Amino acid sequence: MTRPSPFGHPFLLGFDEIEQALDRVAKAANDGYPPYNIERLVRTDREPERLRITLAVAGFTRDQLDVTLEESQLIVRGRQADDKSRTYLHRGIAARQFQRAFLLADGMEVLGADLSNGLLSIDLARPEPERIVRRIDIGSRDAE
Repeated sequence: MTRPSPFGHPFLLGFDEIEQALDRVAKAANDGYPPYNIERLVRTDREPERLRITLAVAGFTRDQLDVTLEESQLIVRGRQADDKSRTYLHRGIAARQFQRAFLLADGMEVLGADLSNGLLSIDLARPEPERIVRRIDIGSRDAE
């Protein structure tokens, strides 16, 4: 039995991509590593309103992290190689790989990324949408 879609309403035309995006987000939400914050940074005189994603990536170097934008997804990957030259008596910090994906709305811009004190920060800008009003001419199909 399939579940009814909230986007199946006849007034919601062309929203099937949103439904697919919500399904992708629901599947990716199960993994909690690495932990992250998302904050809103207020507009200043020099910068627009921004969003900042901060991931806790302690133990990773810049070379072990990869931030890519694939279509509308911001993907952060971390890869650590296991150091075979070390002998551990206790290993509580595992060399762990991860991939975290964030689905971005159309028009979102990635401004840059910074790694400091084990925190990877990625700044995003949401440009102001321009208000577009377009008059649609009404034709007539009646034969005169």
